[in-house]
Amino acid sequence: MSSDSYISKTYMKNILYAFGIVILSLLMLSMVFKVVKADEKTTAIIGHVITQKIQGNNMDHAEVFGNELNALMHQLTIDLTTVLLQNMPNILDTISAQLRIEADKKYKCSLQSDDYKNKECL
Repeated sequence: MSSDSYISKTYMKNILYAFGIVILSLLMLSMVFKVVKADEKTTAIIGHVITQKIQGNNMDHAEVFGNELNALMHQLTIDLTTVLLQNMPNILDTISAQLRIEADKKYKCSLQSDDYKNKECL
């Protein structure tokens, strides 16, 4: 009986390992396919430019470059806005702390007489 339970435990352990490997493989493949989807536009543009060059058609490469640069700048702007909005509480906390320190310093200096001033108030 004990050998049967050992075999069944080993069998279940192997099944779990195999299941884990399959899940990990699927996750890795899904990441690869997302990268491929993100690169399809660039591949299509490069293919179009090469095709136009082979066919001998005149093409304004500066316009294509400009459009791609505009698309990259647009994406960068969106990313920067997202990061700025995520960090806005920290930024506002820092600004408010600096303003409080400055107001406190001005108040303390206003309480001191003209005969005696701290180094901060000079």
